Amino acid sequence: MKFRRRQGEEPEINLIPFIDVLLVVLIFLMLSTTYSKFTELQLTLPTADAQQMKERPAEIIVAISADGRYSIDSNAVEGRSVDLLTAAMLQSAQGKQEPVVIISADAATPHQAVVNAMDAARRANLTRLTFAANKPQ
Repeated sequence: MKFRRRQGEEPEINLIPFIDVLLVVLIFLMLSTTYSKFTELQLTLPTADAQQMKERPAEIIVAISADGRYSIDSNAVEGRSVDLLTAAMLQSAQGKQEPVVIISADAATPHQAVVNAMDAARRANLTRLTFAANKPQ
């Protein structure tokens, strides 16, 4: 008589109870969590009670056309180099206390023309700089 050893069955891991427990925990977390929506922010903006300026500061208006030509205080600048612009700005700034340089450029003006005007203002030690713009219709 031949006795064979019975091979034991492979142990199985039953995942169904584990999944059930996870679903119960998930449902509990979903029900106990509160969700807040921030649809808008409440802001209290600062206010200022400023008076109108009695005197306007000295201005140097630099106009730049669409093709890159310059005009400083309604005087055309011959050439487009930064050195010529610097000389024209220095001449326009004579006798003015801390003038403000206003760059008024056409919408189609190349960026380099505006950068050249800014560089010329820096070289002329004119540190107060602003840009002119129109209000949208």
